[in-house]
Formats: sequence, structure tokens, C-alpha cells
Amino acid sequence: MVKTKELSEDTRNRIVDLHQAGKTESAIGKQLGVKKSTVGAIIRKWKTYKTTTNLPRSGAPRKISAHGVRMITRTVRKNPRITRGDLANDLQKAGTNVTKATISNTLRRQGLRSCSARRVPLLKPVHIQARLKFAREHLDVPEEYWENVTWSDETKVELFGKNTTRRVWRKVNAELHPKNTIPTVKHGGGNIMLWGCFSSKGPGRLIRVHERMNGAMYCEILGANLLPSARAMKMKRGWVFQHDNDPKHTARATKEWLHKKHFKVLEWPSQSHDLNPIENLWRELKVRVARRQPQNITALEEICMEEWANIPATVCANLVKTYRKRLTSVIANKGYTTKY
Repeated sequence: MVKTKELSEDTRNRIVDLHQAGKTESAIGKQLGVKKSTVGAIIRKWKTYKTTTNLPRSGAPRKISAHGVRMITRTVRKNPRITRGDLANDLQKAGTNVTKATISNTLRRQGLRSCSARRVPLLKPVHIQARLKFAREHLDVPEEYWENVTWSDETKVELFGKNTTRRVWRKVNAELHPKNTIPTVKHGGGNIMLWGCFSSKGPGRLIRVHERMNGAMYCEILGANLLPSARAMKMKRGWVFQHDNDPKHTARATKEWLHKKHFKVLEWPSQSHDLNPIENLWRELKVRVARRQPQNITALEEICMEEWANIPATVCANLVKTYRKRLTSVIANKGYTTKY
């Protein structure tokens, strides 16, 4: 049986008005294009309840009692990794037999749904304390300070991999059309390593790193690209350099080189990718590159350079402008990883 469309509240009220005006159910149905039986049902509801709005529907009773709902909700909040099968077993021991689908629906009504767990850096107690210390010490730093920071990092960009677009709009049975597929090769097709920097003024230099980077090579990269980037970005006197605690960044040769060049270096808490806005810029770059679908390593490098240069300065400015929110999030999350 085909389910008919529910009448609007305005139509139901008109049926009642016409009934009170003395019209028959047949006449009302013909005038409004509604079945006589429907007209009669609405009039009977109005006579009984003095309303035409939908009344609460009873439906089938839920298998899981209120106590059972509280039990599995409490269990899930205590152990988010528990499976639906384990929850079903717990309920069975309490005398309630339910399916996994029923458990999913019950938890969804409590605002809980099954999601893929995010992969985040491992944070030890020392990391958490260092992150909280950094956030608290810099929370009240004026925005102008962050505008005078040059943020830097390295990243790997894959030719074919998880950075490529995964969803398409297509018709049924058109899944193998070339426009609706993503070409792949074994082992990902290769990748390139990039070093780059940026500030609130816009992107700095981006270079490809051809060999495995060590402290000596890192100093060469900084020597050839950091100061030219700072000049191009028109950094103010006394600007601050930021990099993370990667071993090549904290190597003795690197520290001595930075000290010799009189660079001011921002003290950085380990395992704090979410505090470095260049991570968001890398994501922006990879999305832009994936849209152009490079087919070989040479094209990948060229497209990376083009898209990096095309990132608007406003994107960089917005990442730095909201930096205080990152610090607030770290404090609110008690030092653990944040959404950034």
C-alpha cells in the first residue's frame, strides 16, 4: 500500500472551518481535493481532541529499558572502543536480547555514533605538561607577535595516495568511466619531500628536498631560503623563527648555526602539530595539488610549486590571526590534541 502525503496543518484547519460552515464531508473533499475518508477522520479528531495537529504516536515499545539505556551509555562513555557485540552480551546477561542495529539506534538517540578513531601523536605526560606550559605562557601574547613569526616545516606529498580526491558525482553503472575513477599504481607511485615556510604576510619559499635530510643539509636549506623568504615576506625587525623538535632541527650543528646567525627561535613543545598553522597550509596545498591530478613526479613537483605560490595571503593571515584559539583549545583540552 502506497503511503499518501500528509495534509498540511492549513488544509486540516480549512476542513474544520468548512465543516463548521455546514458543508458535508463529500463536498469538502471535492472542494479541497481530499478523500472523503480523510476528511471524516480529521473532523472526528477535531471533535474529540479540539485540535488538528498530529498527536503523539505510540509505536512498538522499545526493547531496551531506561535502565538498559543508561547502562550501555555509561559503558560507552567509559570505554568508547567497546563493540556492539560486547554491549549486546552485557544486555543479554541482564535479561534483554537485542540486535546490534537496536544498540546503534539507541546510542544514536543519546547523541553517540560510531566513527573512525582519529590518529594523533602519542602524548606522554611530559608532552602534555609542556604543551600546557607553552599555551599558558603565550595566551596573552599580542596578535602582533604571531604576525612576526616565520613558521616552517617539512612534508611529504604523494603522487597517488590518500591525498587524492575520493568522492565523485556519477550515475548508476558509470563507476568505471575514466572521469569517475582514480588511477593508482603499486606502492603509491612515489612521493616528494618539501620544505617550506610562511608568515601572516603570505607563503615563503618552497623547495624540494632530494636526499635524506640531516642537520647539515637542514642548515644549508635555511641558509639558502630562510632569509630570502623573510625579506620577500617583509618581516619586521626582530622576527621569530619557528620549527618543531625534529632531531635535525635540534641537532647541535643546527643550534650552533642558528645562534651564529642571531636568529630568534620560538621554544617549541614536542608532539604539537596542532599548534603549528603550517600543517593547515600543507593540507591546503595537498588539496589543490590533488585537484590537478599530476601523473608523474616531475608534474607533481611543478604543480606543488605553482599551487604554493597561488595560495592567497589572506589564507595565511587568517591562520595566524586565530592563533590564540589554538592556545585556548589546548588549555581547555587539558594539554591533549585539539581539533587544529
